[in-house]
Amino acid sequence: MLNNDLHRLLKRQLKKADLNDLDNPQLTDFLNTINDAYKSFDKDVYHIENILEQSSKELFAANQKLINERDTTKTKLENLVDNIGGVIFETDMHGNFTFLNNAWEKYSGFTIENTLGKSFKDFLVTKNIEGNKESHKLFSKKKKRIEFIFKHKKNNKLKWFELKSKLIKDNNGLPTGFIGTIIDVTNLKETEVELQKASKSKDEFLSTMSHEIRTPLNAVTGLTNILLMEDYLPEQVENLKALKYSGEHLLGLINDLLDFDKIKSGKLKVIEKDFSLNYFLENIKSHFQLRAEKKGVVFNVIKENNIPDNIIGDKLKLTQIVKNLLSNSLKFTEKGSIVLSVQNLGFDKNKISLKFKIIDTGIGISKSRQESIFESFMQANSETSLKYGGTGLGLSISKKLLNLQNSNLIVESKLGQGATFSFEITYKVSNRLNLYEPDMIKMQPNYAPLNINVLVAEDNKMNILILKRFFLKWKVNYKVAENGEEVLQFFESSNFDLVLMDLQMPILDGYQTAKVIRNMSDKSKANIPIVALTAFAQTDIKEKTKRYKMNGFMGKPFNPEKLYALLKSYSKKALNEQVI
Repeated sequence: MLNNDLHRLLKRQLKKADLNDLDNPQLTDFLNTINDAYKSFDKDVYHIENILEQSSKELFAANQKLINERDTTKTKLENLVDNIGGVIFETDMHGNFTFLNNAWEKYSGFTIENTLGKSFKDFLVTKNIEGNKESHKLFSKKKKRIEFIFKHKKNNKLKWFELKSKLIKDNNGLPTGFIGTIIDVTNLKETEVELQKASKSKDEFLSTMSHEIRTPLNAVTGLTNILLMEDYLPEQVENLKALKYSGEHLLGLINDLLDFDKIKSGKLKVIEKDFSLNYFLENIKSHFQLRAEKKGVVFNVIKENNIPDNIIGDKLKLTQIVKNLLSNSLKFTEKGSIVLSVQNLGFDKNKISLKFKIIDTGIGISKSRQESIFESFMQANSETSLKYGGTGLGLSISKKLLNLQNSNLIVESKLGQGATFSFEITYKVSNRLNLYEPDMIKMQPNYAPLNINVLVAEDNKMNILILKRFFLKWKVNYKVAENGEEVLQFFESSNFDLVLMDLQMPILDGYQTAKVIRNMSDKSKANIPIVALTAFAQTDIKEKTKRYKMNGFMGKPFNPEKLYALLKSYSKKALNEQVI
């Protein structure tokens, strides 16, 4: 019998087929099975609907949570971006602003609304960019990073900003624009300006103090040299030598301080020229051998592995380094020996590596002090400074001069067993066969009379006195002018072979006077040799004298031999020999 509780779908299908009365038991059983299947399917659908409804509720809740978290994060980011100390910006590839935070309005004075879509070029003037960078070249896809400092005036107040930016790309790796920051660096910039002013003041102070110390020092060493040139009592010789040594020692201390300052300020440059290494070593040997013998110490120079004769490098700095190291060894070696060794380490193309070693049998240096001795104003210990003197700058300067030439100073020592200072340095090999080295000609002073007319521009009475005494000894014809105006007056009435021009004079200084002379219509007077004299030690004096078309430069205090050689080179005899 067919079940009366039929599923609605089955009833609908039986009605359509007009099968309301069924007597066939087999068909009845079949239809009952279908009815049960329909009802079971309904239960499954209902169950699935419940599951889907529950899942939908869970998904809705999760989505709402994500939206809330997104909105919260967005708010936090917006607050963070808008309250951050600097400007955060974004541009397209053409430099047009696509995003700006609130700091833009604070720093620039322009609204965000009126800025978006406009190019950075509308707000950045080239002349305000540090380093003379052109604004139109700043944002380019060729540049992955951009960094520069610029200034901007708002309400008549000048501010400095640092801009940093980087290129951004899409998922395909194609550049889409730039994102970056603009930070206020006014305080740092003002501090930098103050430091520059302080550095300039320090340079001026050092230069002025150098001049003020060198001026009386010129008198001390000058008068000592004059006394040694004249007749003196035998018992006075030691006193005069001690006086000369003290003056030269004081001058050496001043030079050390000035050299140290030049190195720290980065004003010292490596100047490479041809020079003879053999002449250099012979000159060093002649300079230190006598000093070592007087102290009872043996001094030798050793050359290893066929060192080349002519090389290209900074001879002046090499001289300063080697002399500093040898003077240091001589100071701390009471007995035994000092050896300067130069070893050829080998060639590489047109360059040669040399190893210099200074080996002494002096007091040595303890292991714990071997690092600190290279520091400024440092010596092995306080007793060393008291017993042997010195500023403690020699080793520091030597190390810094070597660092400037990509080298380093190494020390090996044991306390009481001497010390070895060494450095390796690379020079170019010169193609010149031989070099004339006038510094090598070790001449004993032979002050023959000089046929020369000299105009001396000098306002310091003591310097005038010293020059007069020198000129009297050398039979030099001279006139003294105490300022630039007097120089020009003498020029009108007399003919001179040379002008020794002090740079610091009242009324008209040496530079101004030289400029007037060089612009004279009388070419014979306009082209007269002018040699600058100064006690200043500014690094730009040599360059400045060249700009004013002076022929040379001589510092004070005067070295009698150098001054005599200078006068001799401009004497009538020397000029006649050049003509012949």
